[in-house]
Amino acid sequence: MKHLRLFALVTSIALVGCGSDTPVDAQTQAIATTKNAIAADLAELTAAVRELRAAAPAPDADGWNATADAQSLTRMRTAWKRARRAYEHVEGAIALLFPDLDVSMDERYEGFLAELPTHTDANLFDGEGVTGMHAVERVLWSNEVPSYVTTYEQRAAGAGYVAPAFPANAAQATAFRDELMGRLVRDAESLQQQFGPLALDAAAAYRGVVGSVEEQAEKLTKAATAEEESRYAASTLYDMRANLEGAKRTFDAFRPWLIERGQQALIARIDARFTALTEAYNAVGSDALPRVPEGWNPDAPSAEHLATPYGRLFTVLHADANPANADSIVSLMNAAGDALGIARLM
Repeated sequence: MKHLRLFALVTSIALVGCGSDTPVDAQTQAIATTKNAIAADLAELTAAVRELRAAAPAPDADGWNATADAQSLTRMRTAWKRARRAYEHVEGAIALLFPDLDVSMDERYEGFLAELPTHTDANLFDGEGVTGMHAVERVLWSNEVPSYVTTYEQRAAGAGYVAPAFPANAAQATAFRDELMGRLVRDAESLQQQFGPLALDAAAAYRGVVGSVEEQAEKLTKAATAEEESRYAASTLYDMRANLEGAKRTFDAFRPWLIERGQQALIARIDARFTALTEAYNAVGSDALPRVPEGWNPDAPSAEHLATPYGRLFTVLHADANPANADSIVSLMNAAGDALGIARLM
């Protein structure tokens, strides 16, 4: 569940200093730059989900199909990916600041079902129960869901499993547009509106994104059980690239402050890890994660398995996401935060 990765410390956020010796101008600029970037992505997120809703086929008696509604479907899928990129850029901070909206907009199917009293959601198209970007994704790619994803969801949901599908009639098509998409648009608008007047602090701006980088390995590991995030669109690596872009952007905002603190050597080490991770992602050459090799054991992977595209990505990510590894990007970014006096989130 997404609740488990939230830091209990964050219950309210205010702009705070990090000590009397803090170079206030550099700190203020870092936070302002980060806030402006997040605000721009939230505006893009809102625009993308509005476009997605507007692109939905007009409700008719036979609902949608991938042939007659191919143009609308392409437009909706393109808008969905725009929304994902914007959201993944800012997820590290948003999950801390607005945990309820993070769940409503970004929880996985089985995560929702686990929290519902009936452990099922028979209506794929309303704005209750299973909601958010992955509920929409599940509809938009319902005709292309990999068999291993179906097997996983049937096992995870048990008797509560409901197969993904396009709207089959006018009522369902109307519900998708006005209820499921209406809920997502309202959530995006609420997120944008609430973030606007917020006074961001250094801990949420910086430490939240470190947590997001740490989760990269978790997202890869979940692929071994088909529990990965954007599983229907086969675009989890697309999400992870956007996560990394957002982390790099935040780090760049704090770079001048680190330079003032004389941390050039640490900056160079962090830059090198960002470059290595970006190259590892780009080497895959698609938006989908590499297929998990048959018989994969994450606790003791064989040399043969580690030589596969999935194994190579696993090796890089598990080293870089490990806070106990002094050379990992997570450990180095935490060290940079410590050098700036930014409180760790517990």
